[in-house]
Amino acid sequence: MDSFLKYCSAGILAGGENKRMPVPKAFVKMPSIRSSRLSNGETIIEKNLSIMKQLFREVFIVTNQPELYLHLGVPLFGDIYNLRCPMTGVFTSLVNSTYEWVFISACDMPFINHHLIRHIASKRGNYDAVVPKSSLQSFLTGFTKVGLRGDYTEPLFACYSKRLLSAMEETLLNNKRGLKDFLSTNKVKYINTREIKRYDPEVKSFINLNTLEDIKYYLMLEGLSKTESQKYITNLKKGKSRIKKGGRE
Repeated sequence: MDSFLKYCSAGILAGGENKRMPVPKAFVKMPSIRSSRLSNGETIIEKNLSIMKQLFREVFIVTNQPELYLHLGVPLFGDIYNLRCPMTGVFTSLVNSTYEWVFISACDMPFINHHLIRHIASKRGNYDAVVPKSSLQSFLTGFTKVGLRGDYTEPLFACYSKRLLSAMEETLLNNKRGLKDFLSTNKVKYINTREIKRYDPEVKSFINLNTLEDIKYYLMLEGLSKTESQKYITNLKKGKSRIKKGGRE
């Protein structure tokens, strides 16, 4: 039985400027803490590619630094317009996708949930996009930039149709870069809180690690002590990101 999602590619956006991290966010290594399915020295981008390849026939990365990602062995596309915004990455993904739809995620989301991705893709129908939207503020308040997220729409964990290409290009050429504003003028299916929690009970899929504080907060949520978490951050700054757990590295 074919387990791939039909008529849909996966595009991972890796176009951020990465000013707040000592290493590119996509290459932060996450320790195995609760489950053997979490990465053990595996980078965010490697983990996400592994998940995406199980779901989609076509997986690619949108980046303006292809030299960093060549070793991963997937197609790489540079932004079509040099506007430095996520919408450019979405547009580039739609242009280069073989299929009618693209599932978009960001390179700094280490806990994406494949069940939730399948659910989002199953709701495409006649919509132009399928986007999670919820009020899950209580779980996410420890992470940076939360206060700027407003209605908690998640446009970087969503499905987009090629039907949006013309309108999206026009929007970009008019120097309008807000994905949420753009989506508000199109036919969008929003995935609500109840649906999200059915497939991702801890709502981890939307977490992105913008700063060292984000990593430290996540580790403490997972049960590490403040001392262990700080040690991880120190190692990350030195280019080492594994934690010894139970006497093993």
